[in-house]
Amino acid sequence: MFESAEIAHKIKKSVCKAAVPALRAALLEAQVDLYEGKKMPVVLLISGQDGAGKSETINLLYEWMDPRFLSTLAFSLPSEEERERPPMWRYWRALPPKGRVGIFAGSWYSDTIRERILGNITLQEVDAHADQINRFEAMLVNEGALVLKFWFHLTRDAQKKRLKDLESDPHTAWRVTKWNWDRLKTHDKLQKVAGHFLRMTNTPWAPWVVVDGSDDCYRSLTVGQTVLSAMRARLDNPNLLGSTVAPLVRTDIDGRNVLSVLNQQLSLTQDHYENELAHWQGRLAELSRSPAFRNRAVVCAFEGSDAAGKGGAIRRVCAALDARLYQVVPIAAPTEEERAQPHLWRFWRHLPRHGHITLFDRTWYGRVLVERVEGFCKEHDWLRAYTEINDFEHELADAGTIVIKFWLQISQDEQLRRFKEREKIAFKRFKITDEDWRNREKWNAYQQAVCDMVERTSTGTAPWTLIEANDKRYARIKILRTLCERLEAELQAPPSRQTAIRPEKPEKPSKPHKGKKGKDKPQKLATEQAPGAEKPE
Repeated sequence: MFESAEIAHKIKKSVCKAAVPALRAALLEAQVDLYEGKKMPVVLLISGQDGAGKSETINLLYEWMDPRFLSTLAFSLPSEEERERPPMWRYWRALPPKGRVGIFAGSWYSDTIRERILGNITLQEVDAHADQINRFEAMLVNEGALVLKFWFHLTRDAQKKRLKDLESDPHTAWRVTKWNWDRLKTHDKLQKVAGHFLRMTNTPWAPWVVVDGSDDCYRSLTVGQTVLSAMRARLDNPNLLGSTVAPLVRTDIDGRNVLSVLNQQLSLTQDHYENELAHWQGRLAELSRSPAFRNRAVVCAFEGSDAAGKGGAIRRVCAALDARLYQVVPIAAPTEEERAQPHLWRFWRHLPRHGHITLFDRTWYGRVLVERVEGFCKEHDWLRAYTEINDFEHELADAGTIVIKFWLQISQDEQLRRFKEREKIAFKRFKITDEDWRNREKWNAYQQAVCDMVERTSTGTAPWTLIEANDKRYARIKILRTLCERLEAELQAPPSRQTAIRPEKPEKPSKPHKGKKGKDKPQKLATEQAPGAEKPE
């Protein structure tokens, strides 16, 4: 869920300066309406990594809004008085009343993340606390509260640069200590722990909004506009009060997202493609016949834009496999039998046994894509589906199933070209329908749904791999290469994992394939890295 925060969002200072006056005025107006109506409290959690801008954001909200109706609660290690009471006692006392905004610097998340990093609690205890938090936040929402949770994310390099910048400025040097630099050394461990905890508490009623903390302007405008849109949605629609549906789905204000930054110019020549195809199909065949594979199963999920080439990619994968070992499951609209069951039921029935592979041509993600955009399900249903899907995939992984997910992305122009080509070729006409043309009119809505899907369901155990698919040859090779690399890594792991957090000791990397000199080699999308825990006061 952190891909979007790692693509270097940036807003020009001139753009930020021009947008702030209107944003401040709108925030103040919403705040006055909130205070006068006294129909709900706003609970605002500001969390994230060291140097990501937590303090700056809180100070900015005090500057932009009326401080008389704000309260800030900062939590550090529990005091003697607090340790003599249940852990949630001190947070209950700090909740804002209706009509006010309560900003939490540190929250009911901090203690669990810190204790897990120190090794004082088990993963099972982390999950139990996540369940407790989810119930607590659901209660707040049912009582009418608006709960907004922000996590400011930095990559290791961005965090290092941020700390250096703060240290070099005499006005901020005091904020950087040896403790901060020591924490930087454990960046990866912090990411694993916090990333797991955030996934477990990313609910429809209180979702996490992950923000790139490397650019001050982007971070400030994103938080300000998100708070404004959420408050206005609740204030302007009284029916949402007490609703367990989050009133927002974040959009990237600079227009950059995980799809728009893909390099669609990547391509392979025919000769290079044929050599790479033979190599990776051969490697996949070897892996599927290895003794280690007999105790594992593979689920491959293929999603993508219409005409992106899912079918062609699946055929190239199947060409490398023994027909007795795999099954291709094409997914269409649910039947009457399937509609009578929970939406994941029809996917459970097709899961492979050990030593086998199931390839889904479209998947359980239809609930958060086509069903969301076309209105085939209620907002609450597709919002809760993110959590249900994550649980489903992690249950598969814990049972030894390797989950590999691909999204094939093409540009609008390339999609139009392929649509017209399909109409002209007799044996491809069945692939183009009136529905495909209608979906083009909702291109932006589908793109936003995909970005939300990637952010909320790309986990360390089941990450998304985004495929630049304007060139079919490049896309097919990247898919085959990713399959082989994932299988090589996973087959070295034990067949059953009791935790979604990977061991601290890295797996032995597989030997990379060296392509021909001077030729483009497909690169695998970096998998999710979860953020680290916030600094205790």
